[in-house]
Amino acid sequence: MKVLGISAGSKNGNNDAMCKEALMGAREAGADEIQFINLNDLHLEHCTGCTACVMSLMSGKGGACIIKDDFEWLRDKMMDADAIVWSVPIFEKGASGLFRTITDRMGPRNDKAMIIVGSKIAEETGGKLPDQRMLKDKVVAYIGVGGSDWSTRIQCDFFNQALTPAWKVIDTEVFSWSKCIVMDEDKVNRSHQIGVELANAAKDYEAAKWVGDPGICPHCHCRNFYLSDDATKATCCACGLVGEVKVDGGKVSFHFDPETEARAHDLLSGKFMHVDDIKENEGKLMELKKTDEFKRKKQAYIDFISATKPD
Repeated sequence: MKVLGISAGSKNGNNDAMCKEALMGAREAGADEIQFINLNDLHLEHCTGCTACVMSLMSGKGGACIIKDDFEWLRDKMMDADAIVWSVPIFEKGASGLFRTITDRMGPRNDKAMIIVGSKIAEETGGKLPDQRMLKDKVVAYIGVGGSDWSTRIQCDFFNQALTPAWKVIDTEVFSWSKCIVMDEDKVNRSHQIGVELANAAKDYEAAKWVGDPGICPHCHCRNFYLSDDATKATCCACGLVGEVKVDGGKVSFHFDPETEARAHDLLSGKFMHVDDIKENEGKLMELKKTDEFKRKKQAYIDFISATKPD
């Protein structure tokens, strides 16, 4: 069993320490191979949104990214692991930009549903199969480390990162007021236990389940919700299920129609619905691009002003 630890924090800082503590727990629970990576050691470019990867994937050409940096090396490490534990600093209530860059770079070419569709296209056309390791089941856990109580958004960032590859999240721990976390025995022990639970989950993926804070959403355990304009409906910011927030006896709870659970963004069924939506919208865009009106409007913006660049 391979367990990979990834830190997005400063070298030898708090995030490195908690990530390594979790790896100690994983090794204690039977992981025969552990590996640690600090993202600051890598050269990672931002996703430009060029869509070259998804166009390649959906035309049976494999779905490669055109950016040449260390992401493919990191992706190989992630794909070969049975479980991954992330430790991420909290910047302005959420995850650091470096972590978000990884989320963006996972992109549609690493989306489990799109890889299934892209694989069928490649088989039918005799093209190149996308990396089949992306279909491998994987369990993940996330640790967020912050210096104050400004930490209310990071859980959504964690769920978003796992969303594309459809990794099974078993825990998302957020440590607030933790500048001196290495001296906080309870938090150190909690990180250690996350590693233990992660390794145990990797031993039996089908039996693996959520072991963290029960949260508010009964499906994904998220605590963040987006309220509709009239405040009659709420959407879970992580899984996207729509329901109602209720208060009973002073306790807040979230309720959704069980028949809609298949639409959850973290389920393969919901991801296939998303693929269909994208296909429909891309088709509309392709048709619009052929019209003179579209070309005229686009050209007007191009002609209006050019981007200022450094000398």
